[in-house]
Amino acid sequence: MTQPMRGHLAMLAFSALIAGSFALGSMAAPHVAPTALNAVRFVLAALIVGAAVQVTHGFSRAAFRAPWRYLLLGGAMGLYFVLMFEGLKTAAPVSAAAVFTLTPIVSGLAGYVMLRQITTSRMALALAIGATGALWVIFDADPAKIVAFAPGRGEVIYFFGCVAHAVYTPMVRLLNRGEPPVVFSFGATVGAAVLVALAGWRDIAATDWTALPGIVWITLVYVAVFATAASFVLLQYASLRLPSAKVMAYTYLTPTWVICWEAALGHSLPPVMIMGGVGLTVLALLVLLKDEG
Repeated sequence: MTQPMRGHLAMLAFSALIAGSFALGSMAAPHVAPTALNAVRFVLAALIVGAAVQVTHGFSRAAFRAPWRYLLLGGAMGLYFVLMFEGLKTAAPVSAAAVFTLTPIVSGLAGYVMLRQITTSRMALALAIGATGALWVIFDADPAKIVAFAPGRGEVIYFFGCVAHAVYTPMVRLLNRGEPPVVFSFGATVGAAVLVALAGWRDIAATDWTALPGIVWITLVYVAVFATAASFVLLQYASLRLPSAKVMAYTYLTPTWVICWEAALGHSLPPVMIMGGVGLTVLALLVLLKDEG
């Protein structure tokens, strides 16, 4: 496989793993503070990624030059996940996933500012199609709501988290100094754990961990292992092989994956009209991934 093909495969797996966070996160969000949950998840993820570093490349002093880089990356990812769980307190999983599909637009802008990556006419078309599909889902397939443009509180909160996520992608390429993806991921995960724990230490201390329902612990293990440790490595691996806009294009698959997760968990599926918006996001992915002529 070529390096770009490896990057595409990594992002396909990334989108499926991230989708699980929406389905499980919406069930756990009402029971625990977002900062408390994410502080623990980043600590667990750091231990997992650290073990992976030890058995693969090993730790070296050179990999931790300029540690401020990891604080920047960890801050962006930590902010994304905290705002995600805060938004999921009121936003439906499929609706939140649709908000996530707006990140390629912001990522394309950030990629131009940081790396001078140009958005081609094909990319612009795909972004427009994807944004249309996302808005259709966010506003419940109701044109009147789109005209009024009054998204829910949860969607607005989560959108700001998605901005942090979109900026993270070009920052990986900008700040990486040749470190392997798993080593770089470890640094970013530790940075996120430190910053989120400092920001949420009151919530951590106030949480009665022994009284939390089982869904919180299931979600915690899932997001730590799959939606953090594994997805961090996959995202950074792909970011070093694909343009930022194409990396984030795989977010268009998230609503589709979330619907699959919701069905697997026995939850109700969205109305047929909303499924049309989901279809547009898949079309946007296909257009964006098609090679330029």
